[in-house]
Amino acid sequence: MTANQSNKTMLEIRNLKRDYELPGGMLKKGRTIHAVKGVSFKLEAGKTLAIVGESGCGKSTLARMLTFIDEPTSGELLIDGKTVDTRPGHLTAEMRQKVQIVFQNPYGSLNPRQKIGDVLCEPLLINTKMSSAERRERATEMLVKVGLGPEHYNRYPHMFSGGQRQRIAIARALMLNPKLLVLDEPVSALDLSVQAQVLNLLADLQDEFGLTYVFISHDLSVVKYIADEVMVMYFGEAVEYGTREEVFSDPKHEYTRTLFAATPQADIESIRKRMAAKAAAREQRA
Repeated sequence: MTANQSNKTMLEIRNLKRDYELPGGMLKKGRTIHAVKGVSFKLEAGKTLAIVGESGCGKSTLARMLTFIDEPTSGELLIDGKTVDTRPGHLTAEMRQKVQIVFQNPYGSLNPRQKIGDVLCEPLLINTKMSSAERRERATEMLVKVGLGPEHYNRYPHMFSGGQRQRIAIARALMLNPKLLVLDEPVSALDLSVQAQVLNLLADLQDEFGLTYVFISHDLSVVKYIADEVMVMYFGEAVEYGTREEVFSDPKHEYTRTLFAATPQADIESIRKRMAAKAAAREQRA
């Protein structure tokens, strides 16, 4: 994190709520689902907030509001100190570029008929005045940043492994130089060894570009590895919030303690160390 980012609030939400109205039928009344019930927090630039909880707790709904996919029912959302007007037709192009999302399933979020180069260039084509040559250069540079190469530019999504496709999805999210990246279960569909590789990549990119992450996950071992701060959600509410050390060493809420006790944890840190040792051994042999 650079000096000018220190203590700067990148993301703030104030009493953010999201309700869904379910229509009634002949024999039953309509009802309201309170998916997110007044969540508030602040996140400093260059930091990672992990949002954890069981399926249906509201964490993905919150992610969709943070990335302007869903409009909040009420509450306030501030990005880089500016209040965001998420009403249809009021969201600025500048604000859209500041926030990007990476989804759980990289194959589902990539058009199988588009070459990877076109996938990466599309955000630039829509949002910038770059020439074709400039767009291609930017896309090629980003492929290298995420651990792929220029030779992958003209290939199709089905030609890549799951881990490679997630790298492509991350590259696409970074094409417009966002400040905030929302990652919705970005490694849950990957093998453990590939998870470690992608998590290391995310850490490197965060350092290089000064990115702020909101990391949605149900995997506590991943959260413990990547997060600076942790928020636990339960039935649409934030029941616990604190630094990683505070939450993991001394959880205050009964639900947090129950969640930690019930969730099997794979040791991502040990996998990362084994991978580093193997890489060092290969270098020595070379």
